[in-house]
Amino acid sequence: FKSHRKAWDALWRKFDIQVEGDSFSQQILRFHTFHLLQTASFHNTSIDAGFPARGLHGEAYRGHIFWDELFVMPLFDFHTPKISKALLLYRYLRLHQARKDAYKNGYEGSMFPWQSGSTGEEETQTVHLNPMSGRWGSDYSHNQRHVSFAIAYNFWSYWKRTQDLKFLSQYGAEVLLSIAQFGASIAKYSKKDKRYHTEGLMGPDEFHERLPETSKAGFKDNTYTNLLIAWTLQRAEEVLRILPPASRRRILKKLELDQKELTRWRDISRRMNIFINREGIISQFEGYFTLRELNWELYRKKYENIGRMDRILKAEGKSPNDYKVAKQADVLMIFYLLSFSEIKRLFNSLGYEFNRAVLKKNYQYYIRRTSHGSTLSKVVHCYVSSLLGRKVEAWDWYLEVLKSDIYDTQGGTTPEGIHAGVMGGSINIAIKAFAGVEIVGNRLKINPRLPDKWKSIKFNLRYKKRWIELSVDRKRLTIFIPGPRSRRFVTPIEIGNRTRCLYFGKVYTIPLKMSKHRGDK
Repeated sequence: FKSHRKAWDALWRKFDIQVEGDSFSQQILRFHTFHLLQTASFHNTSIDAGFPARGLHGEAYRGHIFWDELFVMPLFDFHTPKISKALLLYRYLRLHQARKDAYKNGYEGSMFPWQSGSTGEEETQTVHLNPMSGRWGSDYSHNQRHVSFAIAYNFWSYWKRTQDLKFLSQYGAEVLLSIAQFGASIAKYSKKDKRYHTEGLMGPDEFHERLPETSKAGFKDNTYTNLLIAWTLQRAEEVLRILPPASRRRILKKLELDQKELTRWRDISRRMNIFINREGIISQFEGYFTLRELNWELYRKKYENIGRMDRILKAEGKSPNDYKVAKQADVLMIFYLLSFSEIKRLFNSLGYEFNRAVLKKNYQYYIRRTSHGSTLSKVVHCYVSSLLGRKVEAWDWYLEVLKSDIYDTQGGTTPEGIHAGVMGGSINIAIKAFAGVEIVGNRLKINPRLPDKWKSIKFNLRYKKRWIELSVDRKRLTIFIPGPRSRRFVTPIEIGNRTRCLYFGKVYTIPLKMSKHRGDK
């Protein structure tokens, strides 16, 4: 027991988030941290294991690894990069299988599976039981090719948070460039509109599998996937500039990439197609706006829980493919991953306009058409509402996020295994949204937006191989970077609207003007 307690004490000194003013948030953040550390710990560094979507706590999904690690990785990147590397190496060691799967499906590069197991082969089921009707139906969720670009995102985010050039050179660059190959091979050029398009893909929504009255699964130009392809190709270009010359030559030779192909990548990353109507609403995929509206009020009255609207509609002899109804965030997912400035640059590079008004319109549009049948949906909507300054709405979403597993809000799913993604998301929101810590460009940016119930939040994080101790209350931000006094920290830190050069060994107390509640209109 003594050694057990000593080990956990060491972990809590690194990972603990201390919230004052709300004991429920404090307890659940620790509850979530505890479960995530049980799933991935220092023991993972010596075994070949990924991060199962339902942890190691039940039989759900048979222990398979999905994209949920996307929501979990920030915790480990910012606290124990050694664990992050082990989780990323699980993907690297399955590059060969991902290449085989891409080739088998007519693509180039590496295509990772929606559900991954020991071998890295596609483990996704092809049929699915609807418990409401008792009938089996086809399952096309393996068409969620966006999982590959989520993996590219994880490798890039690890680099941004750690600046681990050795890992990038030995492993990360090859994975990211190989995924970029895959993305480029999906994109097809059209002379008609002089843009690149994709076909046969599903987004995170999952309810939509095909357009009405068509037999072919998947969609043309899923916005989320198209944006991630463009983003991945742009990051590939950046990686090639970062790599030492010898590493760059080795990887280009191994992947058989020449200048002609790299030029094509650049073209795709500037001319990928997305659909935006005159009102500024981004279409989830081509043909989305032609779908029928659902009578949400009717179904809320008829059924106690409408989270799984797909099962409800199918049990009634209808199809979710016919309606504007989503299980979880799809278009809005990109706003969870990238900073506002990154998204603006991405849209502008593709020739589209993006501003806060566009973000607000799309949040309001899609939130009314989402059933939130996944706990991840609540994470994304919480973050986006916080980004828009809708503090009351963001807090309501956050309570839903915190309650997900401890109250088993989906009604019987938690006993089959915890939801790792929502647990990681709750911690990410506390740090990224409420404490306002994010990486923009090559520097740390801190712009706190504490919930009204929180008096303060205190935590440590590791950035560019250095620990940073942060404490935020309603009046001030206190920041301390342990290290030799008189030496300056490697990069400036932007606090509020001012960029500051900080020194090791000095406690900085900076007055804050906490953003006021702007209403939920």
